[in-house]
Amino acid sequence: MTTQPPEPFPRPAPSGELRASHDDREAVVEQLRDAAAEGRIDLDELDSRLEQALKSKTYAELAVLTADLPRLNSAENLPPLVLKGGMYGASRGPGRWEVPGHVIAHGGLGGVKVDFTRVECRLTEVAVEAYGETAGVTIIIPDGWAADTSGMDPGVGDLTDKTTPDRLPGTPLIRLTGSGGMAGVVIRHPNRRERRKLHSNPTQG
Repeated sequence: MTTQPPEPFPRPAPSGELRASHDDREAVVEQLRDAAAEGRIDLDELDSRLEQALKSKTYAELAVLTADLPRLNSAENLPPLVLKGGMYGASRGPGRWEVPGHVIAHGGLGGVKVDFTRVECRLTEVAVEAYGETAGVTIIIPDGWAADTSGMDPGVGDLTDKTTPDRLPGTPLIRLTGSGGMAGVVIRHPNRRERRKLHSNPTQG
């Protein structure tokens, strides 16, 4: 009776042959749409590539569709965004802006407002350092985003967290740290007036 040699362990597939997820396909779709908006590919080619992207099953198939397009700077590699209220205040948003992985807000004498409601952010987490100081910091996040405020020092001005814990898949977690200072820090979803504005001008920014 002959002994059969043991079967070899299956070798890992090359990275290009790995199966792509829905999020991988959607990321390529967004890159193709951006390229068309910038005039890099025409509409007929966009339609063709979008169709292929949605049918792609592997990373290799997706990579072919963007191989001739410039790589965008990864949000993780962007420098921190620093906002200082100073005498007159500072804000970012509510228009579209590129969200880095780290945001630092100093309320100063004029206050700071950080509005994420119109941004497109593919990061899984955004670290936000907020220091209320004299005039305070207000942070507005879209419905479906969630915040972790456990690392925040409320200070004298306190922390006001009006967000809900219901986080939608694919949305970032805002990890809030810092100190409330004298005036405090507020993190919330849009109020009624802001919601009306979002609904009446959904593409503004």
